[in-house]
Amino acid sequence: MKSAESDTIGGGDDINLSSTATLHRQEDGPKNDELTWKFWQKRRYILVFMAFLGFINVYALRVNLSVAIVAMTELKNVTLENGTVVEQAEFDWNSKEQGLVLSSFFYGYIWTQVIGGIIASKIGGHYVFGLGIGVTAFFTLLTPLAAKLNIYVLVAVRIIEGLFEGVTFPCIHAIFSRWAPVYERSRMASISFAGSYFGTVIALPLSGLLAVHWGWESVFYFFGALGCAWCVAWMFIIKASPERDPYITEAEKEYILSSIGSHEKKKIKHPWKAILTSTAIWAIVCSHFAENWGFYTLMTQLPTFLKDTLGFDLGESGFLSGVPYLTMSCLLALGGYLADWTQVKGYLTTGQVRRYFNCASFLAQTIFMILAAYLLHPAWSVVCITLAVGLGAFALCGYMVNPLDLAPNHASVIFGFSNTIATIPGIVSPLLTGFIVVNKSESEWQIVFYISAAIYLFGCTVYWFFCRGELQPWAQTFHEDTRDQSCENPEKST
Repeated sequence: MKSAESDTIGGGDDINLSSTATLHRQEDGPKNDELTWKFWQKRRYILVFMAFLGFINVYALRVNLSVAIVAMTELKNVTLENGTVVEQAEFDWNSKEQGLVLSSFFYGYIWTQVIGGIIASKIGGHYVFGLGIGVTAFFTLLTPLAAKLNIYVLVAVRIIEGLFEGVTFPCIHAIFSRWAPVYERSRMASISFAGSYFGTVIALPLSGLLAVHWGWESVFYFFGALGCAWCVAWMFIIKASPERDPYITEAEKEYILSSIGSHEKKKIKHPWKAILTSTAIWAIVCSHFAENWGFYTLMTQLPTFLKDTLGFDLGESGFLSGVPYLTMSCLLALGGYLADWTQVKGYLTTGQVRRYFNCASFLAQTIFMILAAYLLHPAWSVVCITLAVGLGAFALCGYMVNPLDLAPNHASVIFGFSNTIATIPGIVSPLLTGFIVVNKSESEWQIVFYISAAIYLFGCTVYWFFCRGELQPWAQTFHEDTRDQSCENPEKST
């Protein structure tokens, strides 16, 4: 089993002390902080719980339109003034216009990834994370008004929502760089990110029920109000770092700092050339792009696919669309625990954990996406889609956590850069689907699924050959005004 010292110095922790001082502090400080199911007794797990709730809101605010748009464009019997009954949709948008509306969120989302990461690394991510979700929720409340004014006003509102929500994932990496001990990174990140998929689980069926019983407008009012309430709670409860939390115990604070070091009064200069030329970073980018392509394709199109091709009604489509993400939420907690456990026991190095979990997941997703497209059966296709999405939980223990291994102090900007490129699928996939699925035929939907499978396989191949798990040499200097304080003998965990 690896020692705490070797993993902390070589496995990915930048601190504002020299290597010798780090070792000395780790030897003197607490070696562990016993966990309990009573998460509220540990401030770092209160943070995880609140982040989990935050990501529920992040994705609920993002995906509610995927179901609402089905109700907004559904043909209904309308009685004209002369008494004639005709079928008419409230919004007569064709498939290309619907693709524009569904993808517009990502036009804003793509621009604030790196900016959010930079701001978070400078001032701490908790304020930016909270405000990003809060402002998105506020504009969600305005969505019904925008839609009734004009399709382009709706697109503009969704772009603004994307701008503010774009900071959330980079910010959480900055928060974890201050709160997550080395051997708890995977589980803390996985539990938090599980909120994204649990939010999808909640939002898709609940949006269907709200739209059926109270009208499509209620979808946006409900989730907008929920997001605003969470924002207020987050601002009161969560602090920037253990040093600034007045409610944390000394034992827990010392345990966290002995593992990752103090981030107070640190000036960070990001080595952009090294980041942009690192093959390990580009392995993360390619995997992130591949996972998001499949995820965004299904997130935006699954309700429509289930209705058009498999014959489910709006309520059934909303419910069944949530099942894959419920599976993913459950597997994320398991995947995070297994990833940490294999490292603690010394069975796998950090790099092996990232590679094996990520690539095995992508291979499984490739297979099940192909089967879903080939079978096109109401039961078996849903099973295959559920497995294709659910097994993506193990991939998140790879590329999603990997920036914290390579360069903890730069993790927020690395993830921001990665998520910028990985947002492209959110823009391109709905538009491409709109151009492919013109006649709503089975063969057209098969093309959409085959494209996703091919991109999963591409991401798997790149990550297998180029992923790394050790602290990178360019990440071992973190003061603008001090000389290089490189860590000695970095752990080779590739």
